[in-house]
Amino acid sequence: MNAPHSPIETARFAKTRVESQDWAGMEDALHTQGHAILPSLLDRETCQTIAAAYDDEAIYRSRIDMGRYGFGQGEYKYFSYPLPSLIADLRHELYARLVGIANHWNDAMRLDVRCPAQHADFIRRCHDAGQQRPTPLILRYRKGDYNCLHQDLYGENVFPIQVAVLLSEPDEDFTGGEFVLTEQRPRAQSRVMVVPLRQGDAVAFAVNNRPVNGTRGSYRVTLRHGVSALRSGQRHTLGIIFHDAT
Repeated sequence: MNAPHSPIETARFAKTRVESQDWAGMEDALHTQGHAILPSLLDRETCQTIAAAYDDEAIYRSRIDMGRYGFGQGEYKYFSYPLPSLIADLRHELYARLVGIANHWNDAMRLDVRCPAQHADFIRRCHDAGQQRPTPLILRYRKGDYNCLHQDLYGENVFPIQVAVLLSEPDEDFTGGEFVLTEQRPRAQSRVMVVPLRQGDAVAFAVNNRPVNGTRGSYRVTLRHGVSALRSGQRHTLGIIFHDAT
């Protein structure tokens, strides 16, 4: 990944892009909908740079063929440690903005789990529990590929929010391939949400459960996410998951 070039530049770039978001609005959307769009988190050049690195095998720890495991069609690759500077910096900056929401959710769901303020401390907790494999990933879909509804749970320690960044431009690089969320509430039909994204947009969303206010206090709902089938072209996505895997 060649741009921005130096670690100092990538750190400044990530911090600026994350701080430019409407975080009050993001927080409200996460609380009410379980997801929030972060528009233009990355610029076009950076998206293209990350997508072009898909074939650089040196920066990945593993490749997953989704069809082989019944996950859908397409493939994805997990980055290895040390993460590329931009990915590491985005992970750090986004965590700092999301950790307060995460702890609010855990409190509302009566979970005796509190996430530390610093991402490095949360990763240390994961590693102490045997979750030592990095989880940020890049996904590639081609015509006919799709991702089944799923949750990215990799061990006992789970940060309740994750982020996906669309690296390709809809209607230019691909058609179809919509990002989809489903929400299952107790004793109710599932709610389906199609999240409209443009190149560089990110969506923050619940990994597993989130709290919803009811007449008798908060209750938990369960979310899953996936991608509909591509009708044409090629689609790349960057996934930023804040907990590591066993």
